Amino acid sequence: MNPSAASARSEGRSPEDEPMDGWFFLSSDSASPSVPEVSRGNQETEDRGQLKSKLISAWNSVKYGWSLKQRSKFSKSSAVIMFGQSYELRDHDERERFRRSFASRLWLTYRRGFPQLAGCSLTTDSGWGCVLRTGQMLLAQGLLLHLMPPGWTWSVSPHAVKDDMDLPAVRPTDGAERGPDAKEEPSKRGRKLSLGSLLDRPMEATHRRVASWFADHPTAPFGIHQLVELGESSGKKAGDWYGPSIAAHILRKAVAASADLPNLVVYVAQDCTIYLEDVKRLCEQPFPQPRKSVIILVPVRLGGQDLNPSYITCVKELLTLPCCIGIIGGKPKHSLFFVGFQDDHVLYLDPHYCQPTVDITKEHFPLESFHCKYPRKMSFSRMDPSCTIGFYAKGQNDFESLCTAVNEALTTSAEKYPMFIFAEGKGQEEEEEGTYTPPNNNIAYIQRKSQRRRVDTSGSMDEFVLL
Repeated sequence: MNPSAASARSEGRSPEDEPMDGWFFLSSDSASPSVPEVSRGNQETEDRGQLKSKLISAWNSVKYGWSLKQRSKFSKSSAVIMFGQSYELRDHDERERFRRSFASRLWLTYRRGFPQLAGCSLTTDSGWGCVLRTGQMLLAQGLLLHLMPPGWTWSVSPHAVKDDMDLPAVRPTDGAERGPDAKEEPSKRGRKLSLGSLLDRPMEATHRRVASWFADHPTAPFGIHQLVELGESSGKKAGDWYGPSIAAHILRKAVAASADLPNLVVYVAQDCTIYLEDVKRLCEQPFPQPRKSVIILVPVRLGGQDLNPSYITCVKELLTLPCCIGIIGGKPKHSLFFVGFQDDHVLYLDPHYCQPTVDITKEHFPLESFHCKYPRKMSFSRMDPSCTIGFYAKGQNDFESLCTAVNEALTTSAEKYPMFIFAEGKGQEEEEEGTYTPPNNNIAYIQRKSQRRRVDTSGSMDEFVLL
């Protein structure tokens, strides 16, 4: 039994809820098979580091991957809600529409074999980077809304999309080509989609470009290297645990630093408050240019040690809105990207599957590993109370509609106080967002109006959140 598991059991927690960070603090000899005493120079050190990386990835794939083998079951008697769209699964066409839409979402998972992260020898984020990956998925959904036409879906059949349950023998070599011996998927339109025809389409070229922005390479604007570097100002480094709140500020900084998205900004709510004047100022551009589009991220805490069930109805209402781009959430110490729900179960994309790094410098690099075809779900009651909710508005009119719709959804909460609020005016400009250092006693102060109470957060995903 590893020390983390023993510690978890002694404290009454499940070892499955613990991060695997400890692996990264073992000595090389502890994590690697025995090696000769005589040093062989830099090559031996590099080989040992690569072997350690592979062992870590293999362990985490076993820890997280095997639990994913069983596919979730969906009821045909109730609708599935995903990114503001409703799908009646009793109808065949609706099921196919849901499959295609889900398979079109960008799926960002653990990767291995990428260039070393700055300041360390890590070549994988397996075991510690899941919150950054779910943050990437939320940002990717916002970018698809920002750059693609409404209702866009990937032209490739969802049956051609790779999934973490596929065996190597049946994995296609590319998102559009399945090999010479594969049977052609029947098409309602009676035509075959080739890789060449996909690349001729501007939307598919944009889709490929967006995927490349999340590549595991130091030059990718939203890749793991850039996110880790931006997290240093918040006191984080590669191998650390990142909470949903820290991830929100890292995403804000990444978009601000990118030259690829001059008409998009990210706003992070302060103390669960969206200050309208701050958003307006952030989106302004010189006349006659239109206002910038905005992604709004709201870090919240929906309970103490566990999720307060009073908030579940409100979470559902928010996921029903077309302006909602998902939730950076999960189970304790196990981040997931929430995209919708059916009845009392939340739908998610899981980053806990370690895949080889994709070389995006190739002209037609494969897109299959950036998409998942099988949705999974879990009970809302298992949801960690610490999360970050995302929204997207294309312009001024969209933002006004967003405020109206979100305010209405917030009133459905059975809790006395809303999850978050909109307020006129500006927030505290002197606050250095994302640099807060949590207290060592794992106690967060939750404050709303004149009330203040203490909540133990030692087992949750995030170190702090102020409500």
